[in-house]
Amino acid sequence: MKIAKVMISLVLALSLVSAFSTATAKSVKEPVAPVLERILKKGELVVGTAGSMPPLNMTTKQGKIIGLEAELAGAIAESMGVKLRFEAMPFSELLGALEAGKIDMILSGMTMTPGRNLKVAFVGPYYISGKAFLTKNKKIASAQHTSEIDSPDNTLVALKGSTSQNFIEGVLPKAKLVTAKDYDEAVKMVLEDKATAMVADYPICVVSVFRYPDKGLASVITPFTYEPIGIALPPNDPLLVNWMQNFLNALEDSGQLKELQDHWLKPGPWVEELK
Repeated sequence: MKIAKVMISLVLALSLVSAFSTATAKSVKEPVAPVLERILKKGELVVGTAGSMPPLNMTTKQGKIIGLEAELAGAIAESMGVKLRFEAMPFSELLGALEAGKIDMILSGMTMTPGRNLKVAFVGPYYISGKAFLTKNKKIASAQHTSEIDSPDNTLVALKGSTSQNFIEGVLPKAKLVTAKDYDEAVKMVLEDKATAMVADYPICVVSVFRYPDKGLASVITPFTYEPIGIALPPNDPLLVNWMQNFLNALEDSGQLKELQDHWLKPGPWVEELK
């Protein structure tokens, strides 16, 4: 009987040791900062962006991605001591790419919404935006309330998977909604009268006005919504999130973030570089 008790105790002890060893080995194998370690090991930061959302991110005739977010991404990579590589893709595919580990972060005019924040981490905002309308219709351009636009006679285009699409569906349900894969396609629809107006963050609308000065475009400057734009990060790397928060705080406190905003949120020679 005593032998049986001793054997049972020994088995339990061995089981505990085995479980402890497994847990210890597992904790050793799993990196504390998996994404940040991956970036530093590869020596490369992969940033996902649409590359078609001026003045935040846009592609030149030579295929180079420029804009406020492009410079911000460059500053992040430089501070990390790694190279920068952009992965351009449709806006609607960015979150999926981040969750799949195909990119390290998103810098692409992405609003920090509660729904998105349930899936990924956000740092910011580094810019506050709001919805506006790009149109050739003077009545819409001078609208002071959304009720003036909410009509079956109006066809509104928005970026697929964006908060602009959600805005139309929730606030302008009577208007006809069409979606576009990027803002170049959306603006083209307005220029060709296939859409009454494009709904987008107001910097994008304003840039489109001075990008096509002879096309009769106008924009509602006063935003109807509050859109905090932030950096989307993987949810499993608290060290990366902490690093990014400190980096963004330092950039803002030093005044460099304001300088970037002032440079890109007004007309400049870069407009002529766009494809």
